[in-house]
Amino acid sequence: MSRRGMLDVVVVGAGVVGAAAALSFARQGFQVALVEGREPAPWQREAPDLRVFAFAPDNAALLAELGVWDAIVAARAQPYRAMRVWDAAGGGELAFDADRLGRRELGWIVENGLLIDRLWHAAIAAGVQQYCPDRVVGLDTGPTSDEGSVTVELASGVRLVTRLVVAADGADSRLRALAGIDAPRHDYHQRGLVAFIEHELPHQATCWQRFLPGGPLAFLPFPDTDDGRPRSSIVWSLPEDEAVRLLAVDDQAFLHELGRAFDGPLGALRAVSRRAAFPLRRQLADSQWAGRVILVGDAAHAVHPLAGQGVNLGLRDIAGLRAILARPLRGEVDPGSPHRLERWNRQRLSDSAVSAYAFEALNRVFSNDAVVPTLLRGHLLGLAGRAPPLTRALWRHAAGL
Repeated sequence: MSRRGMLDVVVVGAGVVGAAAALSFARQGFQVALVEGREPAPWQREAPDLRVFAFAPDNAALLAELGVWDAIVAARAQPYRAMRVWDAAGGGELAFDADRLGRRELGWIVENGLLIDRLWHAAIAAGVQQYCPDRVVGLDTGPTSDEGSVTVELASGVRLVTRLVVAADGADSRLRALAGIDAPRHDYHQRGLVAFIEHELPHQATCWQRFLPGGPLAFLPFPDTDDGRPRSSIVWSLPEDEAVRLLAVDDQAFLHELGRAFDGPLGALRAVSRRAAFPLRRQLADSQWAGRVILVGDAAHAVHPLAGQGVNLGLRDIAGLRAILARPLRGEVDPGSPHRLERWNRQRLSDSAVSAYAFEALNRVFSNDAVVPTLLRGHLLGLAGRAPPLTRALWRHAAGL
């Protein structure tokens, strides 16, 4: 095996959160390596990524600080200025409006592939060493960890000695297992079905979400097609069997069922892209820190997508690290310093747990057809919508402000 000189940080996983972590550490002057199983596919404007995120203002500010947000917006990012949430059983509506909240926009809808593409190339330009394609096969936290380092063993035979390892390798994180951190999993027995939908009327830069007995259905605004046809990205949480059935039906049948489920203000649904679905679960690591290993993103916390907070929580992990490791000159801070990471771990565990269980509670209340919740939940939405301080507080929490 070949052994490299001491690094400050090794990041494993080059998804949105991992690539942002590598770029953030590099921008702070650390010597960084990024390990990834395969090079990300180049983003293509003509082939939108089915996986999109409702990007919060605090994370847009983070990416602006890292020098990539302008390039993302220039490529394709759809601002949204309003949100409308209602229940299929009736009752009132919960509404968020940018003007009333004193904002130009509430957030942006951005493709996963575009974010990864821009972050990956920015990390290269920032001097991040890349080991790709490669993967972690071992983690040595023996005597060297007591001396301020840990060794990461790669399938290629390379051994990376570093002060800190960042596990950003997803919900099934290999590094989390090697570090001995447990992450209990709760399966919702639902899948999130995603697709792009063309519709008759403009989306009005609005996110629409309707609660149904099987799970919430969201229409997220997306830039019009090149020939001017309005379109949105949908995320439809469904029982597993129902999701499998709807993946198998033809486009006409799917549009019919989607239109009946949405019953929304976008007019006739005219076309649909290919469809995909992914399992939904809650998974929270017992800790996001063990020695000189930390967990970020889905490796630390997987949550229900009904509030669109998954990637936002992951990037807040990075913003928190960036804050505690800020320093004027290189070499003044050990990125694996226990007293700093312990404080960060407490903060992130609290935020992740509150968010995960809050989303789960909402899903349980709204995604069923029991008599009492059905009678009450629409009225509760309407009550919240008529209380401006509550509406503002809910939005500020989601926006990370």
